[in-house]
Amino acid sequence: MDLKLRGKRALVTGSTAGIGFATAQGLARERVEVIVNGRTEQKVAEAVQRISSEVGSRAIGIAADLSSAEGVARLVAQAGRVDILVNNVGIFWPVPFLEISDQDWFHIFEVNVMSGVRLSRELLPAMLKRNWGRIIFVSSESGLQIPSEMVHYGVTKTAQLALSRGIAETVAGTGVTVNSVLPGPTRSEGAVDFLGKVAAEHNTDIAAVEEEFIRTMRPTSLIRRFAESEEVANLVVFLCGEGASAITGASLRADGGVVRSIA
Repeated sequence: MDLKLRGKRALVTGSTAGIGFATAQGLARERVEVIVNGRTEQKVAEAVQRISSEVGSRAIGIAADLSSAEGVARLVAQAGRVDILVNNVGIFWPVPFLEISDQDWFHIFEVNVMSGVRLSRELLPAMLKRNWGRIIFVSSESGLQIPSEMVHYGVTKTAQLALSRGIAETVAGTGVTVNSVLPGPTRSEGAVDFLGKVAAEHNTDIAAVEEEFIRTMRPTSLIRRFAESEEVANLVVFLCGEGASAITGASLRADGGVVRSIA
């Protein structure tokens, strides 16, 4: 399918691995000039090389830590024109609510929420001037069903949903669309690392841990497995295309049916 995106420029945050990388790669296949972002020069360079070699499309790499206003400003200064912004960067770690410190709350908000606030605020004016743009927040089903093992993470994902809808309201009647995508459990590098640690602690394998997680922690899953990063990225890439121009202010699920709601 031709999404009619040739010649557009996209910034995908946190795109050296997982859903972010799969999204960058998918956009590159549509002949979008992709800006890959990560915290380290090495990881960014590796991701750029993979896209260039596997897709045969040019990608640009910008290393910047988006946990601070200074890091966001550095990224914006180097990015130039951005037609598509995918706010994908995010962090998570399981910890009981009573053990989450103020510092942890502020840190996860800086990364998961404020990075998207700052980037959208900086890049939106030029999109409006051109009367074309896409802003997408990669949220989570955890924003609708707050996980007891990661309350802090779920709260940031709920905030992204409100932020996405709110920005969409401010650009009503323009050629800019703003949406959220809600993945369910996804077999990203971060998730695999986490599952691997649990498997090692219990002297079992990752497949068994994944199966147990779905059975006990996400029993409403209809696909009964972790999704692949590419399965989520496909939806993100579609929302960037001309064919999705009537979709805005929406929260679309790629959660494997975890959320038991028809609305």
